[in-house]
Amino acid sequence: MANLVTSLCCVVLAAVVVAYAQRRSQLVGRNQYEKMGSDVTMQCGSLDNNTSVTWKVNGTDVKAQHKLEGPRLVLTKVDSSHNGLYSCFQNPHGERRDSINLRIGIPPQELAITCRSNTYPKGFYCTWQQLHPTFIPTTFEVDVQHNQRSLEVQEDRFHKNRCHVRFPEVFSIFPYQVNVTAVNALGKASTTILFEESNIVKPDPPENVKAIPVRNNPRRLEVSWNSPSTWPDINSFPLKYFLRYRPLIRDQWQHVELSDSTSHTITDAYAGKEYIIQVAAKDTEIGTWSDWSVAVHATTWIEEITCTTEVEPVIPAETSPSSIPSSKAPQKAEPPVGRAARVLTFFSPLLLGMLLLCFM
Repeated sequence: MANLVTSLCCVVLAAVVVAYAQRRSQLVGRNQYEKMGSDVTMQCGSLDNNTSVTWKVNGTDVKAQHKLEGPRLVLTKVDSSHNGLYSCFQNPHGERRDSINLRIGIPPQELAITCRSNTYPKGFYCTWQQLHPTFIPTTFEVDVQHNQRSLEVQEDRFHKNRCHVRFPEVFSIFPYQVNVTAVNALGKASTTILFEESNIVKPDPPENVKAIPVRNNPRRLEVSWNSPSTWPDINSFPLKYFLRYRPLIRDQWQHVELSDSTSHTITDAYAGKEYIIQVAAKDTEIGTWSDWSVAVHATTWIEEITCTTEVEPVIPAETSPSSIPSSKAPQKAEPPVGRAARVLTFFSPLLLGMLLLCFM
């Protein structure tokens, strides 16, 4: 009896799961990929040809040019504007029967592939990009051949369109062949390149570039840098360097090629001018130059000028009155008696004359 109950429960659970899956597929929609510019037919589930249905896209009526053929919706000359979730409803009750997530795209075409070794002699990496977008999900298959055998290809954790390969040997005379195939729901396309080991060696730019002025030398700058941290064996595979610099006010660069030294003294700088400085690196025997390092700015030595000001001693003012009064100092008022005396002195001859006339 217990086994029977258990079996019935399993049957009911399975039926519920199937019903839920069918309901969910109707809500989410199954994907249908179609080529841009083509005519597209969408079938409403498994309904027969005489069934009448109504179609909607993203919850609204289908406004694009179309025609109905029973349970089928036909769109003509589709493009990206036809993308959307199409749902069909059986008439007359309007029960949803199917949902289709329509995506318009194009088949893959030729790829651009680039391979480079910035960790020589450990290995190299290859990157690729589509010259023409497909507008729908596209995956890539990579095959690397060397000396008639396939090499292990490791996917990059951060870049979708990049892979890593270890060198099976160093100084090989056999070329490498890299084939990348792009695949999507509408087709696939392959691109193949051939290269020799020595042609893809390109270090990363030097790091931690510094430039400082030389004390009391207004035409010198001390420049130093570190070899790229990605270069695994600087002793066995040394790098040479290329230095370029220019004053900020000019566009023309000056160049210095160095052996394996990671420092250089610029001796022909303009005094008091700001300079831009960059460094590139290259394997001493094979490969190509790296990209330029991040530009650094430095100004040549400027002598410090100390200004001194002599302070004259303050001479105390004399206490005796000055013969010439200051224009700003208030003038002292004269006493009234003095003014009357001067008036009397002015009129005294006149008074004497009047008295003489009276006694005559």
